[in-house]
Amino acid sequence: MSSSTVTADGVDWLVSAGTYPRSTRALWEERPDAPAVLPCGTAFDVVSAPAVFGRRMLDRLWEDGPGTGPVAAFRGRVLLFAAPGTAQRLPSLMEWEEWSGHGRTGEIPPLLCHGTGDAVTVPPPVGPPAAGVTAEARWIVAPDTRHPWLPGPEVLLWAAVRAARAAVRISISPPADQDAKVYDVSRRR
Repeated sequence: MSSSTVTADGVDWLVSAGTYPRSTRALWEERPDAPAVLPCGTAFDVVSAPAVFGRRMLDRLWEDGPGTGPVAAFRGRVLLFAAPGTAQRLPSLMEWEEWSGHGRTGEIPPLLCHGTGDAVTVPPPVGPPAAGVTAEARWIVAPDTRHPWLPGPEVLLWAAVRAARAAVRISISPPADQDAKVYDVSRRR
């Protein structure tokens, strides 16, 4: 995984998402430790997962899959930056495939999908974060290019399903009763 500091190319990509890119760039030139609120839907969408489940998704993406684009942590959630259009498509894929709620693998917790018309708080471009509100936002995988690879809805559905399966312990035998008496019946007539 990448470092927690955004490169100059990564900053260029992030500010390209904003309505006023020069204002965001000016903010970060003056206060590189300040988070910013950026709109979704043009440069990226964001899929937000609860922290533990989001880390499981990251593990699946990096260990068994294609990796990820930029990823941030903010207020107890993991923010996976995704291809534009993912926020609209992922919920319908999950519903169609019956993976939301108590589907075939157990429960996939609510994934919040932020797309066109939404905005998210992105961590500051430099780490470690300063004290205060910026400590709530940090990069797990910082943007390092002007055109990062961003996973689409199918890749994120795959990661969510694998993460849910990893969290479910499957057994074909009932749990052992610790006080049960065990008899050897192999020699019975």
